Amino acid sequence: MVDLSLLRESLEVVGSDGEHVGRVDHVHGDQIELAKLDLGSGFKHHLIPVSWVDHVDAHVHLNVTKDEAKARWTEKS
Repeated sequence: MVDLSLLRESLEVVGSDGEHVGRVDHVHGDQIELAKLDLGSGFKHHLIPVSWVDHVDAHVHLNVTKDEAKARWTEKS
């Protein structure tokens, strides 16, 4: 079980392949909103589910690769 209290604004989010996915902007319930002002996010807010988080240390490590995350994230409307 991931300690969600460790999720902090501006933490880098990396895929299971170690590649940059984005940065945490906010956590909304079971969704992490990635910062808009980040090259990895294409300068748009995207949402990823908290269930993708494997662990949190100095980074938020996902259990999916960068490419999987980008293929499956949702754009905030």
